Amino acid sequence: MITATPRKDLLLMGIFTFAVLTMPIWLAPIGASYPDLLQRFAIFGIFAIGFNILFGLTGYLSFGHAAFLGVGSYTAVWSFKLLSMSVVPAVIFGVITSGLFAVVIGYISLRRSGIYFSILTLAFAQMSYNLAYSVLTPITNGETGLQLSLNDPRTLDSLVGVAATDGIPPTNFFGIEMSGYSGFYFCAILMIIGFYISMRIFRSPFGMMLRAVKSNSNRMSYTGLNMRPYTLTAFVISGMYAGLAGSLMAVTDPLAGAERMQWTASGEVVLMTILGGVGTLIGPVIGAGVIKYFENIFSAINENVLHGIFNFLPDFLEDGVVAILSLFVGEGWHLTLGMLFMLIVVFLPGGIVEGFSRIYARFRNKNNSTDGKADPIGSAKVQPGE
Repeated sequence: MITATPRKDLLLMGIFTFAVLTMPIWLAPIGASYPDLLQRFAIFGIFAIGFNILFGLTGYLSFGHAAFLGVGSYTAVWSFKLLSMSVVPAVIFGVITSGLFAVVIGYISLRRSGIYFSILTLAFAQMSYNLAYSVLTPITNGETGLQLSLNDPRTLDSLVGVAATDGIPPTNFFGIEMSGYSGFYFCAILMIIGFYISMRIFRSPFGMMLRAVKSNSNRMSYTGLNMRPYTLTAFVISGMYAGLAGSLMAVTDPLAGAERMQWTASGEVVLMTILGGVGTLIGPVIGAGVIKYFENIFSAINENVLHGIFNFLPDFLEDGVVAILSLFVGEGWHLTLGMLFMLIVVFLPGGIVEGFSRIYARFRNKNNSTDGKADPIGSAKVQPGE
């Protein structure tokens, strides 16, 4: 086990920042360096980081976090329609609205724990999804989804004298259009900030209290400590992260639909967190990257691509290999992801990060043995009679 120290946290932060900002370079060899996918990596990384603050620290498994994702998206699009195409107010209002929504849902759901808490959050998410399709159609535009139009007032843009355009103006950050790599780096910087905040929460007394709740909530209640303010705060922070992710979805693609509030979106972030490593800092980001890579790149591999890869084989052998592998790529990418998830849960319950930790520990022990610094108990020679 690696003990956390300020120096190691600083090193981790530096490595994480460098890795995120250079993603277009080191992801190019595996075909994942185009802007749209990089934006998804960053956005769902934020979503998973926030979810891990709740699930990883308190052990409360929410199946309703997609509701906050949808609320953030709707709020951001309404900000673009009513106020300005600037992303600053859209992101701020998206985070605030999602936080207020999380206060209401969390206050009710946290009256129960375990599977009952999970069912309550799922129920709230499904109610939000159905309301967006029916009762709240004037706000959400129902099945069509909320989109920008030429007739939107955009009052702040009008007040500051932003020149009108023939078409719908793009979202911008002080004049920088949020498309392509500029959109990715905007999302990436916010993910780095979100990662730093998550690290500070993990290392704070508040984070230790949340770990205590996860470790033994009954024992904590016996001490007379009211745990609900701590768990509610974690729930709201987690919901605000989800709202930020939803806002960024609207920033990079200015529309919002009820499908973002479906239970499948909530289940996806659960898979990301478990796959990468629940309760670890970097794990959820890795899990988000793996799932989005499978969804966007692995799913695009079809039989024609496989034939191009294995065309050096004899025809009968090539056809057999392609027939087998085609079951696991393209439309069958869910099968590959399911098998990977099963292997992780069975052999690495701590996720991908646990696998890296085991490799690091084995490498370190091997070096220590080579240098003659093995465990003194194991290396000492016991003399007869001792």
